[in-house]
Order: sequence, then C-alpha cells, then structure tokens
Amino acid sequence: MKAPLKLMSAEALADHYRKMLVGLGEDPEREGLKGTPLRAAKAMQYLTRGYHESLEELVNGALFASSSDEMVLVKDIELYSLCEHHLLPIIGKCHVAYLPDGKVLGLSKVARIVDMFARRLQIQESMTREIAQAIMDVTGAKGVAVVAEARHMCMMMRGVEKQNSTMVTSVMLGSFREDARTRSEFMDLIRRG
Repeated sequence: MKAPLKLMSAEALADHYRKMLVGLGEDPEREGLKGTPLRAAKAMQYLTRGYHESLEELVNGALFASSSDEMVLVKDIELYSLCEHHLLPIIGKCHVAYLPDGKVLGLSKVARIVDMFARRLQIQESMTREIAQAIMDVTGAKGVAVVAEARHMCMMMRGVEKQNSTMVTSVMLGSFREDARTRSEFMDLIRRG
C-alpha cells in the first residue's frame, strides 16, 4: 500500500468531522459533541498510524543469529483495523510462524509488524499477505505462515447483521506452501488452546 501523499493536521481533519456531524443533522456545538471533531480526528490518525511506520525502523536491527531451524510461532496477536469500504472496525487475532534460516526476529517485532499493517484502511486478505511478505523479507526465512481470524463490524452492525461470523484468511510462503507436513504442524499448533 502506498502512504498518503500528505498527513493532514488533527485540526484540519477535525473540520471534516465537524462537517460530517452537521451533515448527519447534529449540532457540533452541543455539550456532548463540543470536542468530538478533534477527538475523532486524533483517533483516526492513531487508528491509521501504520501508514507512517516503516518496516526498517520498526525492526530496528532486531535480527539475531541463531542455529535454530525449527518453527517459531507467535499465536493470538490481537489486531485492530478498519475496513476500507465502510471505515468500520475489524477486530481479531493473527498467528504468525516462520522457519528461521540463520536468523531469528525479536519477539515483539512480530507483533509490531502485525500492528503496522493492521493500522491501515484495507481488506483482511491484503493485510494477511502483507504481514507474511514482510516477515519473509525481514527474516529471509525458509517459509512463513500467517492466519488472521477477525470479526468485521461492517458485517455485524449493518448490511446482513451477522453476529457470529468470523473471516479467516491465510497466506503460506516457502516451506509452508510447499510442504504439507510443515503446514499441517502449523495449523495443529494454532488450533491448540
């Protein structure tokens, strides 16, 4: 995904929220809404901060030599995103695994990479692929597997209003794609409670 051309100040963005409130028939000057446009603008900047983070700065050299060639799995990483079609929340979790090839990534960096891609306007399918490719690019791993499970408020709060649906997306690269046993081990591990 390309970064936005220009980051608007919170104050300038707040003016758009003010206009939206008026367009909805609200009075942005009433007591309960007085500070809402600026709060909403700051919240949106925070929720989409992934556009303004770089993979290189995020990883910050946290790659360490290792003779381990066994699967590294980080399960149940919370993710919060916004769908690009309705700007409504996507809430779920992500499971990320890789097979090291001489280097391992600092544990917190895996979660930070998930956050970087989740904190953008997008669809879950793209986010899952971006996370997998970033882990592969950073680690030079023999393989990477990512499964994202999320609930989409655009499907729960509007439209079909299905409250119990979860979307699951997966991307398998390298050994996880080529070797059914490796893929199966990953899937078995993420199913375990």
